[in-house]
Amino acid sequence: MAQVGRRGYFRSALDAFIAARERQAARYVNHALLKLDDETLKAHGYDRETLRRNAMPFSY
Repeated sequence: MAQVGRRGYFRSALDAFIAARERQAARYVNHALLKLDDETLKAHGYDRETLRRNAMPFSY
């Protein structure tokens, strides 16, 4: 009988896969935003330094 509240192997693997794809998509968007000029970024509420930090493939 399955235990309540415990996730299965495949569900955990799927969750990890989804989280990895979300991080990849965020990096892609950050790189695209970094191609915009500073005035456009500021008008839309973004900071170049924050985007640059979040666009790094690995953050420790």
